[in-house]
Amino acid sequence: MKALQDLDIFVRTAELGSLSAAARRLDLTPAAASAALKRLEATLQVALFVRSTRSQRLTAEGEVFLLHCRQALDLLASGREAVASGRSVVRGVLQLSLPSDLGRHVLLPWLDEFQATHPQVELRLQLSDRLADVYRQPVDLAIRYGTLPDSSLVALPLLPGNRRVLCASPDYLARAGAPASPAELTEHNCLCFQLGDTVHDRWCFSRDGRATSHRVHGDRVSDDGEVVRRWALAGHGLAYKSHADVHADLRAGRLVAVCPQWQGEPTPLNLLCADRRQLSPAVQQLRAFLMPRLAALAP
Repeated sequence: MKALQDLDIFVRTAELGSLSAAARRLDLTPAAASAALKRLEATLQVALFVRSTRSQRLTAEGEVFLLHCRQALDLLASGREAVASGRSVVRGVLQLSLPSDLGRHVLLPWLDEFQATHPQVELRLQLSDRLADVYRQPVDLAIRYGTLPDSSLVALPLLPGNRRVLCASPDYLARAGAPASPAELTEHNCLCFQLGDTVHDRWCFSRDGRATSHRVHGDRVSDDGEVVRRWALAGHGLAYKSHADVHADLRAGRLVAVCPQWQGEPTPLNLLCADRRQLSPAVQQLRAFLMPRLAALAP
């Protein structure tokens, strides 16, 4: 493991600003620490430090290499702890972006349970139906419905069999009646969701291998999925929601599935990130924790 020790000496020297201080911290002789840095520079064929009799500083190449060394040593430390404990180490900060409705009413209590089980995990949540920019925003992971808008993102399935469901409150159906088929949606007030500048007013269904879609209209549009659900619960019209969002409402009778012989369009739920290196033990444990719970919400 001499190569790993050489990396550790390099990182400590950069952090402490002194080779002798790094040697003392690691309980090594200055000569041994100096030899380690020389081996590393010979292997890389670059100078990592600019040295003088009184001080030293990182070269441009040293600055770049330091970032990679820290990541590598952190990963190795996690691996050693995982092997030593016989299980994945679950700790660290998880910066998550969640859908508005699912996040508040379904995921939030589960995340409380996850943290109670893994108290060394710190959560930072962003709730929005807009897809977070995992490259620029302070977000590591996004849980989102639908297919990938950017093929460079890494997508891990959470609820692949999820679909949309046409639903309304018993009060609305008592007043307006229930459509017998999607073709009758034009006669109803439809509560639409808007993402960015796009209003999702074309609702798609299938039955016996036959697909159909219908443009709908109504007097209410929102870019917040929770608002659309609240309007439906209040009896303002028909909603075309993810089954996972309204699972509890359907079971409790607060909402009723309409045209149940027609299947709503697929809307799989995925865990998205920019790079597979972000799939830390904490992320993998979170996915393993959520998947069986989400499976119970499938149509």
